Amino acid sequence: MWIVIAIIVALGAYAVALYNKLVRQRNLVREGWSGIDVQLKRRADLVPNLVETVKGYAAHEKGIFEDVADKRAASMKAGTVESQAAADAALSGALGRLIAIAEAYPELKADANFRQLQTELAGIEDQMQMARRYYNATARDLNTSVQSFPAVLIANTLGFKEEPFYEIEDRAAASIPPKVTF
Repeated sequence: MWIVIAIIVALGAYAVALYNKLVRQRNLVREGWSGIDVQLKRRADLVPNLVETVKGYAAHEKGIFEDVADKRAASMKAGTVESQAAADAALSGALGRLIAIAEAYPELKADANFRQLQTELAGIEDQMQMARRYYNATARDLNTSVQSFPAVLIANTLGFKEEPFYEIEDRAAASIPPKVTF
């Protein structure tokens, strides 16, 4: 009789510990996503200043300014990890083209405001990369726990699910530098 009670208590303690682990991992994933969201917001806030600075020197490059504005708006509206990753990749490409335009305007490259914005953008991109890595690491840990036996039995019952990774959809396209023609 005591052995049965001890087994039930041990199983209950294991279930509680496992549940707490899954909750902790889910919260870390949410924290990781929040870090990405903060960096995306910082970058989105920087984009209008960057565009306005470049506009002063390259007013006839209207198409790129509209493209950056459209990609920024799409990035701000994205809701899921997958749609945010796609919008982020599109905005990064548009920003790359915008920065490439600066190469044709030596006076723009020499502008202190533009250089400062470019430095801020580079810093934000570095922090974005770190935030993506952190998010993906926490998603990997949660996914491993949710998929592992016997945790899978408890996780599915209590509504824990796998989280998607923050990935670039078209890796081949992401490795090709943007073309800028004048």
